[in-house]
This record gives sequence, structure tokens and C-alpha cells, in this order.
Amino acid sequence: MTAMIECRGLRHGYGEKPVLHGLDFTVEKGGVFGLLGRNGAGKSTTINILMGFLQPQAGECRVLGHSSHSLPPAVRADIGLLHEGFIQYDFMTIKEIERFHAPFYPRWESRVFWELVDRLDIPPDRRVSRMSCGQRSQVVLGLIMAQNPRLMILDDYSMGLDVGYRRQFLTLLRAYVRERGTTVLLTSHVVQELDRFVDRMIVLQRGRVVADCRRDEFMANFRQYRLPFGPEVERLVANGPGGVIVGVEDQSSHVAVYAYATAEEMAARLTGLGLPADGLTEVPMTFEDAFIGLTGRE
Repeated sequence: MTAMIECRGLRHGYGEKPVLHGLDFTVEKGGVFGLLGRNGAGKSTTINILMGFLQPQAGECRVLGHSSHSLPPAVRADIGLLHEGFIQYDFMTIKEIERFHAPFYPRWESRVFWELVDRLDIPPDRRVSRMSCGQRSQVVLGLIMAQNPRLMILDDYSMGLDVGYRRQFLTLLRAYVRERGTTVLLTSHVVQELDRFVDRMIVLQRGRVVADCRRDEFMANFRQYRLPFGPEVERLVANGPGGVIVGVEDQSSHVAVYAYATAEEMAARLTGLGLPADGLTEVPMTFEDAFIGLTGRE
């Protein structure tokens, strides 16, 4: 496969506080990749390095075959970027902002922009600053799609959008990716909406990669179990995860245990810890459940 993004041994920090601890991941051509993690996990720092806004203190990051901190203008024109917000130059009208962006992108398609914006049923002389957050999101998505980029990097696309506009954003984006074969790397704080949307997931926790796999593989191999709460089982909560056990959560009447293990492997693990395996039950798990089980609530 062709690598669109390659990060090897990526390290960065601010002052004496390290943020990234040797990240290794690859984004191959085609599909939607989710860069996921809790607040402070290092997602925005990684995005800033990808776009050359920061130079890593160690390691290497390559985007479309070039070092991320020295991307040529022609390569930047191949990247559609949504970066912690929806739009700049919001004093312009819809018509003005399309005309402003077009000359920077050799493969600009005005038709794509106007097909998307026309759905808003807003006159083209409306200033962007006078539009709702959801309407502005549709304008900026039109700007990105009209670039016809090989790679889209969408940092927290859901910020400020209500559930209706978030769903519409993803629906339009998925249709575009399916038609054009564009590669997308996105981050979001609304994890549950990414189920059935992302093809592959890279999960960060405290500046390290804790999962890098296809979403369907993750959901097939990562499991949630329930144990009746009791004095002995309480030791699991107190001591935290270990071995095949990835996450443990006290839920009052029971303990939720998350693991890359079958029921038989879990029972053997509990017995090895001197804990009762009676009452161990595998329970259904949503994508959000799995994300919390992997990264924790705190």
C-alpha cells in the first residue's frame, strides 16, 4: 500500500513536559482513519506536526512522501485541512471566499463547492460571519472538497456542531470519499459517531499508541466482561489493569473488565490472580464503551 502519512519514533514536548513518547503509525492510501484519544492524549500536537506547524524534537514524520516540516507548496495544495475551527476570513461573503480560495489549488472544482453550498438555500452574498456554526461547517467542507485533495486532515470536525449537522457532515464526507478514493485522517471528541464510519483507528493515550488496527478487528477482539462486585473482586479496581486485562471500572453492583481475551482466557487470568471467576459474563459493547475501556474514564 502507498503510505500517505508515516510517523516513526515521534517525540515532542512543551518545556519540561513531554507529550509524545515515540509515536509509530502509518496511514495508507484510501479510507477513513480516526486519530482518537482523550483530552491531552497528544492528538492536536500530532496534527500540528503533520502540517508542519511544529517540528518534532525527535523522530520523523512524512506526509505524501515529504518531511512534514518542509512541505512544498504543491504538496500542501494536495492536503485539505480543517484545523481546530471551521473557517478563516469570515468577513467575506460565500461568493468571495470561494473566489479567494480557488487560485491556490490547481485541481479546484467550483461545481463541487456550489453543489454543497446550494443545499443551504442561502444567497451567495451572505457574509460567513452571519451564518450559524452548522452552515459555516458546510461552507468549509465545500472548500475542502473543491480542492480535490489526495489527503484530508480534519482536526475535531465536530466542534460546535449539533447532532444533526455532525451527522450530515459525516454523510457528505463518506459519499465524497467513496466516490474519489480520498484518504482522510480525522480527530473528534464525539467517539460514538465514528462507529461504522472510520475504517481504521489509531488510539493515543498519554502520548503513546495503544491501538492501531481496523475498527472491525478491534471490536471483534476487544471485549467487555461483567463480574459481580465483592470484596475480592474489589482488588481488581484497586490494583488496576494488568496482563490481558486492559481496563477495570467499578460500576457499583458489578465490575466492568475490558480485555483482549476470550471468556476462557479471562477465567484463567482471574483464577491465576486468586479471584473468583464465577459469574463472569461477556456483555455487549458499543464503540464508545470500548474506547472508554481502553483509555479509561479519567
